[in-house]
Amino acid sequence: MSIDAFNLIARGADEILKREELEARLTASMKTGGRPLRIKAGFDPTAPDLHIGHTVLLNKMRQFQDLGHQVIFLIGDFTGMIGDPTGKNVTRKPMTREDVEANARTYADQVFKVLDRERTEVRFNMEWFGKMSAVDMTRLAGQLTVARMLERDDFAKRYAAQQPISIHEFLYPLAQGYDSVALESDVELGGTDQKFNLLMGRALQEAHGQPPQIVLTMPLLEGIDGVQKMSKSLGNYIGINEPAIDIVNKTMKIGDTLMWRWIDLLSFEIGIDEAKRLKVEIEGGQLNPRDVKLRLSRELAARFHDAVAAETAIAGWQAAVSGQGDMTLLALQDVIVPAEGIRIAALLTAAGITPSNSEAGRKLKERAVKVGGEVVEDPTTTFAPGFEGVLQVGKRNFARVRLVAA
Repeated sequence: MSIDAFNLIARGADEILKREELEARLTASMKTGGRPLRIKAGFDPTAPDLHIGHTVLLNKMRQFQDLGHQVIFLIGDFTGMIGDPTGKNVTRKPMTREDVEANARTYADQVFKVLDRERTEVRFNMEWFGKMSAVDMTRLAGQLTVARMLERDDFAKRYAAQQPISIHEFLYPLAQGYDSVALESDVELGGTDQKFNLLMGRALQEAHGQPPQIVLTMPLLEGIDGVQKMSKSLGNYIGINEPAIDIVNKTMKIGDTLMWRWIDLLSFEIGIDEAKRLKVEIEGGQLNPRDVKLRLSRELAARFHDAVAAETAIAGWQAAVSGQGDMTLLALQDVIVPAEGIRIAALLTAAGITPSNSEAGRKLKERAVKVGGEVVEDPTTTFAPGFEGVLQVGKRNFARVRLVAA
C-alpha cells in the first residue's frame, strides 16, 4: 500500500478504529484480484440545504473514490423518521414520511458537487427496514442491553437528570449499526459525535459473522467565527448553494489559525506537503495568509459553482476591499424595506452585514461604515426604495444591495 494513499485517508481524521485493519484492507484491495473497499456514510434527510461543514465527510468519501473504492451514500429515510438523539437533551420530534421524502430529493444535486456520480452508490435504508417484521426488529433490539445504551454520554446525562428517554431513541444507534450489516461496509465515516453509533456497526457485523468495519471519525468543522461548530442556527455557516461571492467573502473572514484546519478538511488542491511549506513561508514572513485564503476561497467557489464564477467572485471581493475596480461584479442582493425608507443601522442588519442594530450603531460611531465608498456616521441617514449601492463595514464585510419597497 502506498504510504501517500494512507496519509491522504488519515488527513484531518480525528480517529481511525482500527488503523492496522484499515492499512491491511487497503493493502489487500491493491493486490491483483483485490476488491475495492465499500465505504459507507449515512445522512438523515433532516437538513436538505447543506453547508460546507457537511461536506467534510463528502470530501473524505471523494478521496476514497479517487483511490478506486466504492462509496455508498446512504440516505436514512427510515432512521430520519426516528430522529437521531445524538447530543440532544430532549426527545426529538420524528419527521413525517412526506418530510423525509421531500428532503431526500434535494440531496443529489448538492452532494454530486463533491462526489463522482458515476462512482457513487445511493441507497435508502428503508430498502431493508421496510421489509422487517416486528419479530425481526425485536430480534435486532435483543442484541443490545439498556446498560450498554446508557454508556452513551447523552443518554447517561438525560437518565441522571431524570429527563425522559423514549424507547424509539434506543432504536436509532441499532438501526444505524444494522445499516452496516445490510451494506456489508468495510469502512464507515462519521462525525466525532457519531462514534457510539459507528461502533455499533462493528458490533452488529461481528454478531452477523461479517468482518467488523473500520470506523473513521472526522471532526466537526468550526464555523467562520472560529469558535462554534458550523451551524445554520448560529449563522456561522457557508451554504454550498450560496452565491460564489458570498463563499469567497465568508472564507476570507476566517482566522489565520482556522485557515489551516479548513485546508486539511476541505481542500483537494493544497496537499499535505504543500500545506506544510505554505505554513513555513507564512511564519517566515515570505507569504501573506490572505493569499492562501484567496486560494482556498477560489477552490471552494469553483467547486460549488465553476471556475468562471469563482474568478468573478474573487475580482468582486478585491474591488470591494480595495475600493477600486468593478463593483458590479458583486452579487446584487434585494432588501425589502418600508415605503418610507430605512435608517442606515437597520439597513446594515437587514443586509446581513451586522448582527444587530446596536452593533451597527457602534460601527457608525467608529466611522467604520461606508456607503458607495464614502464614510457614513450619522445614524439618522435614511435610504429609500430604489437605492442601489455597496454597503461596507470594516474591510471585509460588504454587500451590494438594491432596496425594494415592501
